[in-house]
Amino acid sequence: MTETPSDIARNVLAIEAAALTRLGAELPADFDAVARRLLDTQGRVIVSGMGKSGHVANKIAATLASTGTPAQAVHPGEASHGDLGMITRSDAVILISNSGETRELADMIGHCARFAIPLIAMTKRADSTLGRAAQHLLLLPDAPEACAIGMAPTTSTTLCMALGDALAVALMQLRGFDREAYGLFHPGGTLGAQLLRVSAVMHTGAELPVVTPDTAMSDTLIEMTRKGFGVAAVVQDGRLAGIITDGDLRRNMEGLMNRRAGEVATRTPLVTRPDTLLTEALGVMNMQKRTVLLVVEADHRLVGLLHIHDALRAGVA
Repeated sequence: MTETPSDIARNVLAIEAAALTRLGAELPADFDAVARRLLDTQGRVIVSGMGKSGHVANKIAATLASTGTPAQAVHPGEASHGDLGMITRSDAVILISNSGETRELADMIGHCARFAIPLIAMTKRADSTLGRAAQHLLLLPDAPEACAIGMAPTTSTTLCMALGDALAVALMQLRGFDREAYGLFHPGGTLGAQLLRVSAVMHTGAELPVVTPDTAMSDTLIEMTRKGFGVAAVVQDGRLAGIITDGDLRRNMEGLMNRRAGEVATRTPLVTRPDTLLTEALGVMNMQKRTVLLVVEADHRLVGLLHIHDALRAGVA
């Protein structure tokens, strides 16, 4: 019976999954030494390959760079026409070649040897030209390609990509590269927004609607209207003592104008900290059905106000 596209797809994924499992079980013996070498590299990690390996090199370099390890992909063809000058003695070089005999890599291999630049080979043939020239070998298992003719780079490129990810994540953790550092390297788009802290978008200073417990409710209403957030923070001796919301006003309509802010306020307002992730603060607002969070320091000193629209404008949905 003729195989369906789904049958073919499942077979491809099974072959590649088996190869990845094998790679995990047979992790290259030089992996730790390579990680230490790259951790100590003063310059950049140069990653290169030809054809599909070149596309993988671009991805590995980008992942390294975005996780705290300065890296750059260099095309071997361009390297032979002047871009070898991008590779310095302070760098380390990772060359990717399934066979280890990719002729376009010859000039980069020679350049590394000439200037004593550390060379790391990612290949499945230890006895290849590339394998013999390298100081460190990231040896790939000799697993079959997933295509029907066994020639199109499929399994081999998947293994290289995964090994590059493993190396990047290992270096990331060894460097102590945390969420905050990651956010600095990803300031744009939704990802950047998800790593923003409350302090980046909160309202501060004169924008805050602040009254004291003794403030007359007539003046409190004016402050709430002028600042436009629909709330007033009740502050005593610099610390948050409560909040007045529209709900508090409705619950205290009788004799409202004869009262003071401290008599009307909710004494245990929902608050957040300046260093809270904006996504986490928005989650609290959604769960508690609030549009405003007051922002306080550890000593309960009021430092800001977060409105739900601030989170939405920042790209957090």
